[in-house]
This record gives sequence, C-alpha cells and structure tokens, in this order.
Amino acid sequence: MATKRDYYEILGVGKDANEDGIKKAYRKLALDNHPDRNPGNAEAEKRFKEAAEAYSVLSDAEKKARYDQYGHAGVDGAQGGGFQSAEDIFSAFGEMFGGGGGGGFFEQFFTGGRARGRGRRGSSLKIDLEVELAEVATGVKKTVQIKRPEACDTCAGTGQKPGTGKNRCGTCGGRGEVIRNQGFFQLRQACPACQGQGETIADPCTKCRGRAFLPKEVPITLTIPAGIEHGHAERIQGQGEPGIGGGPPGDLVVVIHVAEHPVFTRNGDDLLMQTRVTFRQAACGDTIEIPTITGDTVRFEIPAGTQPGERLRVKNHGLPRLDGYGKGHMIVQVQIDVPKQLSSEQEELLRKFEELEDGKRTKKGARKTIFEKVKDYFS
Repeated sequence: MATKRDYYEILGVGKDANEDGIKKAYRKLALDNHPDRNPGNAEAEKRFKEAAEAYSVLSDAEKKARYDQYGHAGVDGAQGGGFQSAEDIFSAFGEMFGGGGGGGFFEQFFTGGRARGRGRRGSSLKIDLEVELAEVATGVKKTVQIKRPEACDTCAGTGQKPGTGKNRCGTCGGRGEVIRNQGFFQLRQACPACQGQGETIADPCTKCRGRAFLPKEVPITLTIPAGIEHGHAERIQGQGEPGIGGGPPGDLVVVIHVAEHPVFTRNGDDLLMQTRVTFRQAACGDTIEIPTITGDTVRFEIPAGTQPGERLRVKNHGLPRLDGYGKGHMIVQVQIDVPKQLSSEQEELLRKFEELEDGKRTKKGARKTIFEKVKDYFS
C-alpha cells in the first residue's frame, strides 16, 4: 500500500504556516497544475488532487489539529472519500476562496470573477465517411450533409419572441448557479432553471418554443488527403453543436472508411493485384499492360520462367504516402491460366513437349516423383 505524502510537504509550507500562507500556497499549486493548463498530463492532475486534499485538511483548524497530533490516521475518511476528478474539486472549493461574495477562486482566475452567464462548450458530432480506394490515391473533396442545431431564424438564436426581453431567474436570483451545503463544503452547480444563465425567457419564440436552436441539415465540404488510412479519425474544430450561453461550438469528428476495391487490395501504401497469363507467357516471358488504381495502364514485364503465384513489383504505382513523400508500390501476383478444354492438336503438342522435358531430365538425372520421395524417406 502506497504511503501518503505529508500535507505540509505537498503544499510546501511549514507547520507554523497561518491560514493565509496555506491558502496562498494552494492557489499557486492549483494554478500551476490546473487541467486546462496541462491537458493530458496525469502527473499534473495527481499533484492537483493532492494539493486539494492537503488544503481541505490544513485549512480547517480542527482537522489540522488532529493531523498535527496523529498524522493521516487522525483525518482518514474526513475528505468525503477523496476527489475523483478536477470537477469534484471545483465543486467543493468554488466558494472557499471567494472572500465573502466576489465569486469563487476558480471563477476569479478562469472566468474573470463572473459566475453568471458562463458559456458551455457545445457537444461534438461524429460522422462516418466512406471513400473509394481510387479517391485515396488522388485525394478528394466531398460535401456531406450533417444534422445539427442551428440558430432559429425567427429569434436569431435568443429563444425569445422578437421585441421582448428576459427576466432575472427566480431560482438562483440571477447568479446562474445554486449552492447547497454538505457538511464542511459548499457545493455549487449550474442553476437547473436557467441553465446557468441567470435569466429566463419571458415570452418564448413561437417557432423554436424558447429553445433558441432548431435541427437543420448543413452542408460541410471536407478535403480528404491522398493516402489517408482506413479508420482515420479527423477532428474539425468548430463544426459541432453550437455552444450554450456564448460558449464555443463543439467539433466534428469524421471517421474514414475505405471501401473495398474489386481489383486492388491495400497493404499499407502498397497495392496488391492479380493478373492471369498463359503457360507460354510465364515460360517464355512477355510484356503486357495492366491497370493502375488511377484508371491508367502501365507496361508490365513478365520474366521468362515466372512461377505460379510469384509476386512481382511495379515501383511507385501504389498509394501516396500520407506525409507527402513518395509512393508505395504495386505488387502483381501472377496466376497461370490452365485451359479447361484442348483440341487434339494442342494435346499432341503438349505430349511432345512433355517428352522433350523427360528427355532433358534423363540427361540431367531423372526427377523423382512424390511417391519415390516418400519411399526413400521410409527406407
């Protein structure tokens, strides 16, 4: 079991520190390790929570006395189970730093001291977009229709009937938030009546019924770069749902799905295809034309003696690399066509060819059949 750090050590103060010194130390730590300043930093979040726990004890005279006498054992369980997230800390300490009515510490530093009217970021949206493999080879622009709330054109997004105003919220008294006491802490949350705006609509808009927004189909043009991968998720800022109370809009997340191609199979930046040739072409060699992913054709050399299933490479005819540097290759797998029906003349020529091959093998040493190889293995 991990040992908890000393609360005085966490805040960087001595045991003789007064209330103002403890508060000042905590404020500095909270600012330095705030999640908004350290996105994705797990260590900063840990320090943020440690500082909040230490402050919750050392800022209370009774808890501080027990801690000074008995250490952690004297205050274990006194923090309400600990803080699970930054939001828990904001809720618990929103009023503890306000100095008697000027707004909480976090409001002072992160929202300019105003609780009412604080905007809320809009929700993000997600769409799945299918593209063809040929479009991946060249890059493409696509226009998609997304459904999202848009400002009502009758009330211009105010939610109120044109020419009318708003009333101060009777639930929160215009503050935009409600406060409830829970033991030592004061817990704050956005007012459910006015959604944190401090005002309510006196005469709602008849079209949107006071919602301010209505669902609407909106065209969005997306630029799909060449070489994009299947499953790639692109975040387009500001194209999600609108914010509430002046908050910023959310984002649009576009997930790319590359459709299967009837001829080509993708392997990273390379493209794999199959081509069928005759026995004569494989044995003697030949030059043929094969298609490319862009719809053009390219001359392809089949070396003499090419074996069934052998893979040959055509350089720089794969997909563009997403970083813009170079292309992959086209890998051609050669399959031999075996005719299902032969004329008597063709059969005769093949038998003659086989006799000539047998003669060559006799001079070089007969090739053993599979049965002879098995017999030699067990003998």
